[in-house]
Amino acid sequence: MAHSTGPSLPVVPSHLHHRLRIGIDLGGTKIEAVALDHEGTVVARQRIPTPRDYQGTIHAITTLVHDIERTLGHRGSVGLGIPGTVVPHTGLVKNANSTWLIGQPLQSDLATALGREVRIQNDANCFALSEAADGAAAGAAVVFGVIMGTGVGGGIVINGQVLTGHNLIGGEWGHNPLPWPQHGEVHGPPCYCGKHGCIETWISGPGVVADHARHYGEALSAPDIMTAALHGEPYAVATRTRLVHRAARSLATIINVLDPDVIVLGGGLSNTEGLAAELEREVTPWVFSDSITTRIVPNRHGDSSGVRGAAWLWPAGPASA
Repeated sequence: MAHSTGPSLPVVPSHLHHRLRIGIDLGGTKIEAVALDHEGTVVARQRIPTPRDYQGTIHAITTLVHDIERTLGHRGSVGLGIPGTVVPHTGLVKNANSTWLIGQPLQSDLATALGREVRIQNDANCFALSEAADGAAAGAAVVFGVIMGTGVGGGIVINGQVLTGHNLIGGEWGHNPLPWPQHGEVHGPPCYCGKHGCIETWISGPGVVADHARHYGEALSAPDIMTAALHGEPYAVATRTRLVHRAARSLATIINVLDPDVIVLGGGLSNTEGLAAELEREVTPWVFSDSITTRIVPNRHGDSSGVRGAAWLWPAGPASA
């Protein structure tokens, strides 16, 4: 049985005339579910450990949805964020970190288990949608959501709609090469995708750790490096400076192509104090314009952005029976 977590949540009134929106975030270690009312308020939240097999995952998600609906007394729409993509013409999952999902008809199997349509998006797209809907970029027309964590990814939201692109790779800026390479950056580290010098190899958490070790021979975690930099430790300060410079150059290419109103930072490295403000300053020289008003901001919803974005895959329409 799933268990509730976090602070007490508001009770949905029995006269609710709008559909609940249930969002599921399928992570590597936990599956989290929330229910949003028609105003976007979280009215239920549950989480369970992620099973390490496909059928167990189907059962766990189904159980979470049914438990929330039983608790609230209302049926909900279901959106799911996954660390991968569903290929439209096959319905099968690809590029998933949770490898037991790869090649599986997750969307149709969940629809069968739950007796309704299920909408699925990449978790980076869910993050961007959440922050565009009622987060740090609320009200903005064009939003780019950045993930700087174990990997580097992103999502694009235009006028409240996720832009996945023709090949379903919209926002995958982490596998572009690092732009305007400086001394020592040409060619770059090997990436798991088979290329060298991808942005992900430089400005992800593991990329920062590897960069620090190459320069100074110190095996520190990314959070430890960022904390040491805030305390003025010279090696850590230098590593942070390189991170900011590389991320600014990389984001400049996003601004040059997409020209977003707002860039929202997410992922573990986004928690670095002052990072958004530094990037907003440092990106300017690399953008093809003499007047830059794109805002670069921290996220509002933190770790809840992904699961909230999954719920936002559905509008707040009339309640189902």
